[in-house]
Amino acid sequence: MKNAVYFAATMAVFASNAAALVPAAREFAAGEGVLSITSKVSFTEIDWYDFDRVGQCLAEVEKTVVRDKSLPPEGYRLHVGADSIAIASADDAGEFYAYQTLRQLATLTSSNSIAIPRCIVRDWPAFRWRGLLIDEARHFLGKETVLKILDEMAMHKLNVLHWHLVDDQGWRVEIKRHPELVEYGSVRPCSVRFGTHASWKPPAHAMEYELNKDRYGPFFHTQDDVREIVAYAKARHITVMPEIELPGHVRALLAAHPEFICEGATHGREPAVAWSVQKEVLCVGNDDAVRFLEDVLDEVCELFPDAPFIHIGGDECPRTNWKKCRKCQARIASEGLVDESGLQAWITARMVRHIEKKGRRAAGWDEILAGDVPKSAVGMVWRSSPEGGAGTEFVSAAEAVGRGHDMVMAPNEYCYLNYMQGIEHDPYPYFSVWPSSSVITLEKAYSFDPCAGIPAERRDRILGGQACVWGESTFNIFDFEWKAWPRGCAIAEALWLGDERPGFADFLERMEKHRIRLLDAHINSAPL
Repeated sequence: MKNAVYFAATMAVFASNAAALVPAAREFAAGEGVLSITSKVSFTEIDWYDFDRVGQCLAEVEKTVVRDKSLPPEGYRLHVGADSIAIASADDAGEFYAYQTLRQLATLTSSNSIAIPRCIVRDWPAFRWRGLLIDEARHFLGKETVLKILDEMAMHKLNVLHWHLVDDQGWRVEIKRHPELVEYGSVRPCSVRFGTHASWKPPAHAMEYELNKDRYGPFFHTQDDVREIVAYAKARHITVMPEIELPGHVRALLAAHPEFICEGATHGREPAVAWSVQKEVLCVGNDDAVRFLEDVLDEVCELFPDAPFIHIGGDECPRTNWKKCRKCQARIASEGLVDESGLQAWITARMVRHIEKKGRRAAGWDEILAGDVPKSAVGMVWRSSPEGGAGTEFVSAAEAVGRGHDMVMAPNEYCYLNYMQGIEHDPYPYFSVWPSSSVITLEKAYSFDPCAGIPAERRDRILGGQACVWGESTFNIFDFEWKAWPRGCAIAEALWLGDERPGFADFLERMEKHRIRLLDAHINSAPL
């Protein structure tokens, strides 16, 4: 990655009637004329969208940068004059976002010159949590791809990378105290054949897919990789939140420690190959398994020292084996729990409190909110009813905020960008499992409202939302980008502007220009 990619955005042709900014600026006043900047460095090759050239030009222009605490957090004020640029920002993040806006406004006019339209911009986000989930458990993307995705996030003023590192199909992060996790959990004997469309096959809910015969892995991020990625994200004002799934979605963990499965159940030394809800979950009645989880979370906290949130999963945990396991039933009795649903609430509360001792907050999918869970736990909505996933108890966002929990919104019918997008002759595979929400068009993504159904007096507990690109049918950077953009642009604007979005028609007009930026920055954006 070149140094000038630090600003993580690219240039745009400026429309005389409006700036083609994505997300749109909250307030934009166009002036007359342009600010022309010529770099002292001569470039010999012409590349219309070149990070280094624009960065060099912006570095050489006269600028004033000040802090203005009257602006909202992450907010900025930008004034492009005849011969200088002035930036006022609430904080470092606001200054960074002012540069993202400048990068989109800039037009490369020659091999070492740019033009920026004169204007005044005032801008700030509606929500503090503007996220994107990447899933490397199902298909490993690798360090360079993650760094590229961070650049793409910064371009769109997204600020939380939700890093899904472990699941039934893979354990993708090195844990020094437990090297067996990647030894057994980062490799599976085969995988889904590239290009396979995976979907539920009613009424048996079996999966439709084809397997190849190729060994998959070992693939994982070393701790040095993680530190590099976290530092790269921090420079772009992006928080990285790791996810360590528990007590379900643990077959990669069980490959390393089959002794942590319930009595009467068996498990081999390999992660799952198929995509579906797996009945093999952690034996919560096993004291050694509980202590093991705490030990892993301790090292994860050390590896992500600045992460305010540690995600503990909590979704899709069938309780069939718990019903038959003497250790789990003994735990239910000793803790005075009513049944197996209380068992999941018990392990959730224990891990939430353990993470609290590390000075962090636990986040988890909406299933973690069933039962008596500490109020520090942040819920993440992905379902709209208990029918989703393993069909366990459902706590709505409105109910959760009423109980005092902060919430992040990622409802699958708007935010799961691994769902089909309604493109005719779409060449990429998708993983769409809920028939009612199997197509998320660009317009539907743009209509995402994180506060829908939340009483006005409780909306301060909605931290924001995020797009999710799950990995079952996301094999590499090309189909990741095809699924993420432009729908992720729509969600980014929903999170940046909230109720003050200018409307889908306006967004679509700007996206026609912005998609050119994406393509010329070698981002495989799907058509509009």
